[in-house]
Amino acid sequence: MPELPEVETTRRGIQNQLTGARISAIVVRNPALRWPVAPDLDAILRGQRILDVGRRAKYLLIECEQGTLIIHLGMSGSLRFVTADTPIEKHDHIDLLLDNGHILRYRDPRRFGAVLWQYGPVLLHPLLTKLGPEPLSDAFDGSVLFDATRKRGSAIKLTIMDNHVVVGVGNIYANEALFHAGIAPTRSARSLTAEECGRLAAEIRTVLTRAIAAGGSTLRDFVDAIGKPGYFQQSYFVYGRSEQACLRCGSVIRQIRQGQRSSFFCPHCQPC
Repeated sequence: MPELPEVETTRRGIQNQLTGARISAIVVRNPALRWPVAPDLDAILRGQRILDVGRRAKYLLIECEQGTLIIHLGMSGSLRFVTADTPIEKHDHIDLLLDNGHILRYRDPRRFGAVLWQYGPVLLHPLLTKLGPEPLSDAFDGSVLFDATRKRGSAIKLTIMDNHVVVGVGNIYANEALFHAGIAPTRSARSLTAEECGRLAAEIRTVLTRAIAAGGSTLRDFVDAIGKPGYFQQSYFVYGRSEQACLRCGSVIRQIRQGQRSSFFCPHCQPC
């Protein structure tokens, strides 16, 4: 699924063309996403100017004059700019038409994404009110992570994937950050020392920053706003490398299941 780097890559790719443009119309071909698209969304958006494009966790926030359009890409969603003569394919569910001639198309084969409208302050939306700090902001560091883990007996990998602790650290990047921090994914969160939490928080920031610079990861069908895939998967140290040699020490990468997701780690570089 698109994780924080992919969502941030998308945000950066659409921001310039959207900001300042006025919405001519929104065409909803299939409203049956994770939550139904509001039937009056075209009436709400038509004629509104887009003020900015932001992000909170994995939610894209298209700020308009009277509220904010919240978009979540779900498991398989993507946003691309297309021309008026671009053929409409089966999973192209929504088009946002702008007065500058651009058309932003929402595609979602599995329809687990969402397109929602929020009047007033967007951070008061129920999906956003209880989220933890952004991992790339000053609100997240080793001391914040240390405090959040003191009463948590769950595995550290599951803990850093909990959006109440820190947002946007999906499965791929949790695996990679733990490897670079030298911490086994199975370690109890409360067993980490302050020094280890500092190291892990720093690696979360580094891994996410590098992934954004590479345009995110394309494992299945993620593409950015101009249809280009991400390339961070070429830099994986452990994710998806089960039974292969560790790039750092040569030991065999192991794969286990945690919380219905695959975890990859080097038993030598990440001792339990």
